Order: sequence, then C-alpha cells, then structure tokens
Amino acid sequence: MAKHRRVFEYLHGGIESGALKPGDRLPSEAELGRLFDASRITVAKAVLDLQRMGLVTRRPGAGTHVLSQQRATGRTFGLLIPELGLTEIFEPICHGMARTGFAKPDALLWGSASASAGESAREAEQMAQSFIAQKALDRAQIPIVLLDRCYMPFPERSDHDLVGIDNRRAGYMAAAHLLGMGARRLAFLGEPAAANTVDARIAGFHEAMRMHGAAPERDPAWRGSAQDEVLVRGMLEALRPEGIVCANDLTAAQLMQTLLGLGVRIPEQVRIVGIDDVKYASLLPVPLTTIHQDCAGIGVAAMAAMLERLEHPELPARDILLPVRLVVRRSCGAQLKSRSGDERGLAWE
Repeated sequence: MAKHRRVFEYLHGGIESGALKPGDRLPSEAELGRLFDASRITVAKAVLDLQRMGLVTRRPGAGTHVLSQQRATGRTFGLLIPELGLTEIFEPICHGMARTGFAKPDALLWGSASASAGESAREAEQMAQSFIAQKALDRAQIPIVLLDRCYMPFPERSDHDLVGIDNRRAGYMAAAHLLGMGARRLAFLGEPAAANTVDARIAGFHEAMRMHGAAPERDPAWRGSAQDEVLVRGMLEALRPEGIVCANDLTAAQLMQTLLGLGVRIPEQVRIVGIDDVKYASLLPVPLTTIHQDCAGIGVAAMAAMLERLEHPELPARDILLPVRLVVRRSCGAQLKSRSGDERGLAWE
C-alpha cells in the first residue's frame, strides 16, 4: 500500500471509529511523517484527500481539525450579489443555484444590496476591494466562483473560477444576424459605465463587421443612455444605421421607446437586437430579437464548479462559458425579408 494511502487509512479510520472526535486536532504533518516514515508532501496528500471528503478543515496557524457530522454532510455557500433586483439576469441565476440537486444537503445564504444602482455599484466595489486587499477569503481557504464577469479589467485575470457566457460570441452573433438580414450600416449602443462584459460584446460586434466586409469609416460603437434623445438623434444622424445591436435587453427596451418617440419605425427603418433574453423581451412594443443566455444553467454550472473546486483545490482557475443562442422576434425585421424577398428590406427615409 502506498505511504500516503496508509496515512489516509490511519486518519480516516480514527475519524470513522470516533477515536478522532469533531473538533479534535490531527497530528501535525511532521508527527505523521515520523510515524509513517513519510515525507511531508506524502502526508499532505493524505490530509488533502480527507479535506476533499469534507471530513477535516485546515485552520491557518491552528492545524487541521475534524469536522462535525453536520459539517461533513452539508456545507454552507454564500452568495453575494449587490445588483440583485437591479440587474435582470441575476435572479434566474440565483434560482438555478437554489434548485440544483448539487446544493443538497447544503445551505445557500443570500446576500444583496437594497441601495440605488449607483450606491450598489460603489458598495460592491468597496466590498470586493476589501476582500482583495485583505485576502480574507484566501487566508480562510474559502474558494470563490465568480458569476457573469471577472472583477479585474481585461487582459488581467483573477485566480478564481468564472462561470458565464462567451460575451464576444454573443456580440458577434447579434451583429452577424443583422448583417444576414441585409443591414449593412450597424451601430452598437451601451451604457457608459457598463460592466466589462460589454467590452467583450463590442469586440465580437466589430469582428462580425470585419468578417462580413462591413467595417465602417468611423467607430459605430456608442456609449451613452438609450433614454437620451439628443444622443440617440446624434447617433442616427452620424451613422444612419439600418440596425442597432444593444449591449443588453434593458438598453434595447429604452432605445425602442426613444426611437418610437422620435417617430422611427421598428423594424422598417431601424432593426434592433438585444442580448440576454430577459423575461419582458417578448412583451415590448416591438417584440425583441435577442441573444439568449441560460441564466439558470449558469447557476447550476456555478454550483458544480464550486463543488469541484472544493474536491480539487489544486485545479487552475477556469473560465466556464455556457453557449448562447439567437431568439428571433419582430424587432430584427426577419418578417420583412420573408414577406418581400428583398435581402435588404430596409429603406431610410
């Protein structure tokens, strides 16, 4: 029997028999090394196997201790989402996490902020910076799985697993669909202080324009409020877009209201595609064509990633990206093409 297995069986047997009780401190790695004539690496491997089974926990500066039966059979997961209730995608992600069979018999603690969007963003940033600066979770050996986006700006990368969608692909798919509908002059619109996922969507948008030979002379990606009538009017006059890709469905909904207020017909004059496929996308004045992301699936994948991280803490940080799909509704003008047979199907007046 391999030495690390002998150490494991010795400790595991002590826990199973009750000789090592909940809260008891295991012999140190040095003591176990002398007892079994094994290296500290061999001993550490055996202890890590026990930790993966949820039987022991390492306490920095205090050694390794046996967990209680309750702790050994169930874990408590914390969920921190300052934008809960303010950003539409996070509620279904949370529901996906809560419903998954991976979470049983574990407990899920929810945390959110009830402040305004601006205050919530500042609170989230302060909390994240506090954790990063103090490395409190790292010192406590509490693994972290990030949802939707990394907190570090591209091209930097955190040391934590990330579960979300391929935002570059989403931006590409949205633009490519409009180009396929015959729209050649496209614009992209997003909020000025949006998450870094929007940068990836813009990159995919630009890539689709290049690959379809539709790259414009001036930058078609605009940043500003879709409710700003002056900005929207300026974008229309500067680019004369036949189609607009919006950073998300909320921006698309706001833009739709502004365009309709300006007397612009959707999709006859301007076609719109959003990203996210939130629950109200089909209920807008003109049902919204959008890129669907499986938010519940992100929740399930996040729980699976966390459990795998607990079992295999030595794995490198991973990006786990779920596929997206196009949902075609009226706002992209697909019905105009099918009705007229005209590949362009657009006329700016």
